[in-house]
Amino acid sequence: MKSQIIHSFGEPSVFQYKEISKPELKPGHVLIQVKATSVNPIDTKVRAGAVPAVAPEFPAVLHGDVAGLVSAVGEGVTEFKIGDEVFGCAGGFRGTCGGALAEFMLADVDLLAHKPKNLTMEEAAALPLVSITAWEALFNRAKLLPGKDILIHGATGGVGHIAIQLAKWGGAKVYTTASSQEKLEIGTRLGADVTINYREESVHDYVQKYTNGKGFDFVFDTVGGENLDRSFEAAAVHGTVTAIATRSTHDLSPVHSKGLSLYVTFMLLKILNKDMHKHYGEILKKVASVVEEGKLRPLLDSNIFTFDEVSKAHEYMESGKAIGKIILKNSW
Repeated sequence: MKSQIIHSFGEPSVFQYKEISKPELKPGHVLIQVKATSVNPIDTKVRAGAVPAVAPEFPAVLHGDVAGLVSAVGEGVTEFKIGDEVFGCAGGFRGTCGGALAEFMLADVDLLAHKPKNLTMEEAAALPLVSITAWEALFNRAKLLPGKDILIHGATGGVGHIAIQLAKWGGAKVYTTASSQEKLEIGTRLGADVTINYREESVHDYVQKYTNGKGFDFVFDTVGGENLDRSFEAAAVHGTVTAIATRSTHDLSPVHSKGLSLYVTFMLLKILNKDMHKHYGEILKKVASVVEEGKLRPLLDSNIFTFDEVSKAHEYMESGKAIGKIILKNSW
């Protein structure tokens, strides 16, 4: 089968086209004819060698997000049949059976769900990693409650734009931050009740303006770095902060002085641990239901790439210019 592989870590140009053997079917797995994948920050980090502990062995086929058709069904599989349209984040990392940058992908059925009927393959491929991350952070970790206020940083980011929609679906009042008027308008269209330009308003000012200085019950930080400190500042006493990018050093004094609960969501943990796979498939089923209710839809960047253009797609991701998810469709 056709594929894009890497033989070593490096710049986006490290990808090489190569014909490799089609994966052999295994019990509990299905073979997916790949129609589309998406680029997530973790994919670029794996390629660059920034997270070697989660990287697959070389030569490696990368990318976890996939949408496609079931072309073969392994022993013991009952929930999927040949021809089913599926989506999931099911490969491209250590311990998985290969990534989505190929004609076919072997995937553990516990990491998959039926594709939402009202989405294209490209739209479905944008959802798995970011929707699982947002669901896990909002509902499983923070336990977001209806009627509560939540501040979500990064309105148009991959996880942020999904979190806005899921938080609204969950009955919260949603505040979100962004850096430009264009992104603020997108945040409003996604369902945010209040949008905040963080370049024009300080944390102190918008906390005073929107919460009378009390702070937000819940804060979801999808940005990391110094923004985590701003999240602590924006949280209410006994508030909850959930974060997905915490590979950094911080002063935890505000966490102590406010009695905050801090939760970290690292989505890959349950992919790297096979015993936890089924949990992600269950989340995807719930996500698909919300999508089919018309309450959730991915935001796609206007630039769509083919698998032969994966190097360009990674360059574009690392440029920081994308608004929404970057999609690659299989044109082979």
